[in-house]
Amino acid sequence: MSYDRAITVFSPDGHLFQVEYAMEAVKNGTTAVGVKGKKMVVLGVEKKSAAKLQDPRTVRKIMKLDSHVCLAFAGLVADARVLVNKARLECQSYRLTMEDSPTVEYVSRFIARVQQRYTQRGGRRPFGISNLIAGFDADGTPNLWQTDPTGSHTSWKALAIGRNAKSVREFLEENYTETMASEEKGEDDAAIKLAAKALLEVVESGAKNIEIAYMKPGEPMKMLPAEKVAEMCQEIEATKEAEKNKKKKKKST
Repeated sequence: MSYDRAITVFSPDGHLFQVEYAMEAVKNGTTAVGVKGKKMVVLGVEKKSAAKLQDPRTVRKIMKLDSHVCLAFAGLVADARVLVNKARLECQSYRLTMEDSPTVEYVSRFIARVQQRYTQRGGRRPFGISNLIAGFDADGTPNLWQTDPTGSHTSWKALAIGRNAKSVREFLEENYTETMASEEKGEDDAAIKLAAKALLEVVESGAKNIEIAYMKPGEPMKMLPAEKVAEMCQEIEATKEAEKNKKKKKKST
């Protein structure tokens, strides 16, 4: 029997192959990074180069779900559009019913529930995307959540999804504590710098293919201007070169 034909049939060793194939679609997607600071949440993505005659504004990998919640994804763009529309509708429905804004965890749980539903019924296929959901609750608490095609949702301090996610995640693990220390000293853009550094580990074309959004308590999502992204990336590259030269000098002595 071919166990990868039906979504609802387990293989003898306990695998749902269609769900695992959806996870592979996520791994083939461009990289997305999320970083949660104490006063800021940051989402950074590697965007594909737009065709000459294409309007680049129509190609978005960071989307706003509500005034206080935004999402970045890795995987199939069309699947993301459907899931984002469902999440936006749920946010508005929650506001109408409860007369309050939904928490970031509630939005993440809703998205995970929709994704899980598509792994359990015949005649459908799983969503081929993983999401990073970032935002602030009403009390000013920063949140960063991840959902994947299996329908699980988990909270993170910093995370990478998509292509080369493993190496970027290792970079974040090594540098996150140092970044939070810098933020405590008053360096407001420490979380943004960490997201840019993490993306530069895997994005070969540099700043022109990097997009960064950030959010602060009580403020809507803002996109970092392309000029500032380029300037920050140049600083990071210059620092890397200086460190390399120092190491070479030490070795020569």
